[in-house]
Amino acid sequence: MIHIFKKGQSDKTLLLLHGTGGNEHDLLSIGKLIDPDANILSVRGAILECGMPRFYKRISMTEFDYESLIEETHNLRDFIDDSVKRYKLNRSKVTAIGYSNGANIAASILLHYESAFEKAILFHPMVPIRGLELPDLNHTQIFIGSGHYDQMMPEHEVQELTQMFESANAIVDVFWTDYGHQLSKEEVLAAKSWYEGKVVYDEI
Repeated sequence: MIHIFKKGQSDKTLLLLHGTGGNEHDLLSIGKLIDPDANILSVRGAILECGMPRFYKRISMTEFDYESLIEETHNLRDFIDDSVKRYKLNRSKVTAIGYSNGANIAASILLHYESAFEKAILFHPMVPIRGLELPDLNHTQIFIGSGHYDQMMPEHEVQELTQMFESANAIVDVFWTDYGHQLSKEEVLAAKSWYEGKVVYDEI
């Protein structure tokens, strides 16, 4: 997979996963803000939709191609494991940071695999897939950034995704803004505080 790797000063690694039409450069500044000392592994989605990189195919704005989603979930998981070996990373210290389509593929990995990430910061994800036998996500910490006016991810879907993660024993915190689907500075700063363990936001 096309990607950027930047060696950090600690044994932590941030996996950066962009939104539709983005690339491996999009979230670099956010990764640096959240943890300036961490290794950075920023990946470009391998699927093209009208020339726009994505992490899996979709049928419509809200309907996913599940065969593609599952295949690309496994492919990305394999890429992460290969990168851990290639760059000599601590596999137990990986935090996924994804926005929109990138958050969805990160959520799919979490719903398919145990111990996929130590932490996950999911900005505006949707429920990627339903009907799975969920893995044990005990000790996995998940931050979800959501907007009250996000038409792509309505509040009931945020609640459903939260319940799925919690039923798999993950620790989930949801931060709400009064915005739509766009990524806001407010939620990025909240994610940084959450990552550092300074503030915990409860779902409202």
